[in-house]
Amino acid sequence: MEAQTTPEVAPLDLAFGVRGAAPVRYAAVPTLGFELEISTQSAYSIQSVNLQVQIQIASRRRSYAEAEQAQLEELFGEPLRWSDTLSTLLWLRTTQVVPAFTGATVVELQVPCTYDFDVSASKYLAALRDGEVPLELLFGGTVFYRGEGGLLQTAMIGWDREADYRMPVSVWRDAMDMYFPGSAWLRLQRETFDRLHAYRAQNALTSWEETVDRLLDADGD
Repeated sequence: MEAQTTPEVAPLDLAFGVRGAAPVRYAAVPTLGFELEISTQSAYSIQSVNLQVQIQIASRRRSYAEAEQAQLEELFGEPLRWSDTLSTLLWLRTTQVVPAFTGATVVELQVPCTYDFDVSASKYLAALRDGEVPLELLFGGTVFYRGEGGLLQTAMIGWDREADYRMPVSVWRDAMDMYFPGSAWLRLQRETFDRLHAYRAQNALTSWEETVDRLLDADGD
């Protein structure tokens, strides 16, 4: 039976909340699992939800220690200007298929993380020492539900649906340490990497750490 489309969103009135977040073990890349609660006051049976999610970092909603300010200057400039330059950062956009439910359900929203410091969100997260990351989750998408007489219908989720969550910084750090213990990643242009590789070979250095340390020590001299 074909689904009938209706512009009505109010009868469903989906609400969203985040109960918590934790690193996902054994994922292909560092991943956080957000415990996402979805509920509705409607008696309609939800068949599925094609959920679109946008996660943003609301950087204005927390304070920053001096060491954090120094690392965030690359993103926001000098702290004296932060009243003008602190801005919301887009973390990612993703989709999630939510299975059938009535009333309320809880699903795991998996959020892949990157250690690429050319990505603004990664720079921001890596700069934080402790406390919480103020997140804004925005929701859109399509709901498939059984309406009057059991007829399958669809409705759109307006982008005014959102949820705030203050994620402990330790959650992100635990995910990074789980996949890259004691390490950080630095992306280089191929030409720069080739020069670094040649320097390592010419000086018979045994590791990349020793190579970088040698260059840093030479620069300090």
